[in-house]
Amino acid sequence: MSESWFYHISQEGKLSSVATDDAATAAAKGGGFLWLDYCQPTKEELSKLIDLLGLHPLSIEDCFDENQLPKIEDFPLNTFIIFNSLDYSNRKLSIGEIDLFIGDNFLVTVSQRNSENRRLLDGIEHIVERDIESARHGPAFLMHVVLDHVVDRKFLAIEALEDELDALEEAMLADVSNFNPAELIQLRRYLLSIRKSLFHEREILVKICRKDCPYISEKAIFHYRDIYDHLAKFFELTESYRDIVTGLMEIYLSMLNNQMNKAAYETNATVRRLTFITTIFMPLTLLAGIGGMSEWSMMTGPHNWRITYPAFLLAMVVIGFANYYLIKWLEKRSRLRGKRTRG
Repeated sequence: MSESWFYHISQEGKLSSVATDDAATAAAKGGGFLWLDYCQPTKEELSKLIDLLGLHPLSIEDCFDENQLPKIEDFPLNTFIIFNSLDYSNRKLSIGEIDLFIGDNFLVTVSQRNSENRRLLDGIEHIVERDIESARHGPAFLMHVVLDHVVDRKFLAIEALEDELDALEEAMLADVSNFNPAELIQLRRYLLSIRKSLFHEREILVKICRKDCPYISEKAIFHYRDIYDHLAKFFELTESYRDIVTGLMEIYLSMLNNQMNKAAYETNATVRRLTFITTIFMPLTLLAGIGGMSEWSMMTGPHNWRITYPAFLLAMVVIGFANYYLIKWLEKRSRLRGKRTRG
């Protein structure tokens, strides 16, 4: 749903709401400047500003292209700026677009609505009213108030991402087997998107502070340097968080590998014990098979079974213990030989 608000800001610092953009333009001719604020405007609404304020048609087209990166473009009668807003809620990052047109005596802001159907510049008029002493000096100062609000909200999103990163780290260290690495990968994608946005926005502020924009006076540039400092800080934070995510992924793989090695070791130990038991009982099984076919009674005679079978059982016990100690001795000898080889 398209909404629009039109304001005239006098030289004395009075913010007045007017009914139409034509009325705002007429009021600005008597002094001060106008501010046109659009939320989800139609193409016809913005196209009207081509004749009214001299906006370039290409910049109007960019306002309806959702795949635009932050940028600054100078035109004969105005400068066009694309900035991004950040919002992180319900573990989902939303990147919105805010378009600004600044001229000698006007500022036009164009924004959309976020996933919660709230406009990206919600409440900006109240922020301007509170800072009207700064905004009344011209469109450049008003644009600083708007951009400063947008950048401050970026910090809330980045802070929420930091909390999410801490929570993922604690969850991974607490129970690595049930940890979902897809959450780390998703967080890394969000950080990459933020980094790309901040990189281009920082370039915008570099051009402004370099006095490349003819509609931002040298006096106003000092205010924009503060925004640049914030963006540079956020950019460094994003880089740090990306490194932390990479480190956590390496730790996760290392811990997972340790668990797999532990499971493999336990499996090998179990197989070794079973093999050990089997090796001991193999000759006994052979003897039991022979005795079970009455070979001993056949060799000694059936009447001697009271002596031969106890003797047979005793022999099996002796052979079993001898086999056990023989295997243990061979293992010990093998370990000593391995130590000498490594030494």
